Amino acid sequence: MQQTKVPYFSQWETPEMTLPVITEGPSALMRDPLWRHSGAETIEEYVRWAANVCGMACLKMILAARGEIHPTLELARACTAYGGYVVNEIDASIKGLIYAPFVKFASERFGLSAETMTNVDTAAIPELLSKRQFFIASVHHAIRWPEREPPSKGGHLVLVTVASPETARFHNPSGHDQASQADVTLPLATFDRFFANRGIAVGF
Repeated sequence: MQQTKVPYFSQWETPEMTLPVITEGPSALMRDPLWRHSGAETIEEYVRWAANVCGMACLKMILAARGEIHPTLELARACTAYGGYVVNEIDASIKGLIYAPFVKFASERFGLSAETMTNVDTAAIPELLSKRQFFIASVHHAIRWPEREPPSKGGHLVLVTVASPETARFHNPSGHDQASQADVTLPLATFDRFFANRGIAVGF
């Protein structure tokens, strides 16, 4: 496996907030002391968005790999303007990440080469990464506990940085401890149990 160093960022400003969010819900983020770093104008805005920005955390990590640091919610607002998120002001719900608008956003705003990928066989991820540096993969959020059997696949995004015929290495924006956050390495067969066979290939 080639060695690729990509900075890690959680989708919460304080990475240790994952377990409180799991047990208490997003309201736990009202206690996040670093919320202002997100680019949110209020803590309420931060709490509303934080559970929906795993894709923006992945983008933040990609941009950080080339030396750019962007606040997560600034990315989310800009992506929303492209249609990457649909915000319902009536019930405060947020739908996204929507892949096609995100691809346009990443290309036009940051000059990234991005492509929506569907029907991706897990065994094809190494070849995919040989053509582009990153793969934002749709997985079930329970991948933070790889020994468990997920109830379904997809719904959460992780940033795959390296893959071989045997393993995949990724950053998980909602990992609950250091071992499940940065440079997580799993056998491809394990990754496959969580992987929804779709995502976004991204390159500089």
